[in-house]
Amino acid sequence: MPARRPAWRKQLAEFLDLPRDVVLDLPRVSIIGGLQVLVQNHRGLVEYLPERVVVAVKGGRLTVRGEDLVIAGVDAEELMVTGRVAAVEFRR
Repeated sequence: MPARRPAWRKQLAEFLDLPRDVVLDLPRVSIIGGLQVLVQNHRGLVEYLPERVVVAVKGGRLTVRGEDLVIAGVDAEELMVTGRVAAVEFRR
């Protein structure tokens, strides 16, 4: 039964023209140049180093790599990383 639930939510999002990330509880990642990464709908900070930040998201982990990375802000829904961003990677 749990396998059908995401399919039902996906169909509802399409029918009502709602953003999938909201209905399916998915992360939204915004990258501003090589300076900033905003992760919305995260599940928590896993690792923080000046060259790597790992964030838990639904379905996996999001890794931000770069130099002089700083957690500029974090709350229950959003996490912002600033610095010289070189790469953003999602892994299941």
